[in-house]
Amino acid sequence: MSHHEHTHSEHEYSHSHDHEHSHSHDHEVPHGHTHSHTHTKKVLNRLSRAIGHLTAVRGMVEDGRDCSEVLIQLAAVRSALNSTSKVILKDHLDHCIVDAVKSGDSQTLEALNHAIEIIIK
Repeated sequence: MSHHEHTHSEHEYSHSHDHEHSHSHDHEVPHGHTHSHTHTKKVLNRLSRAIGHLTAVRGMVEDGRDCSEVLIQLAAVRSALNSTSKVILKDHLDHCIVDAVKSGDSQTLEALNHAIEIIIK
């Protein structure tokens, strides 16, 4: 089995989506405002890179690569996902939550509280 060096940039796939798209949200909790997301393209690009990186990690496991290397790359994927979550959360706070507070939309605020409980677990 040959051993090769693995760098983070080796697996930085750029499955970018060069379009913004409208989408409806089918949430369990209905809400009374329109979502206004300003970072959709950035989030999609980050998710695509994380998917590519995770696929590369899967390949490392299939190739029998060193467990320590796999763990380090999994930590990098987790960090990328956490960073993406922060972008989404900031966007949500700056737009959706501001709108919800202005309009008295308590359901959206409750949904955020529920999401935070799950994130922090």
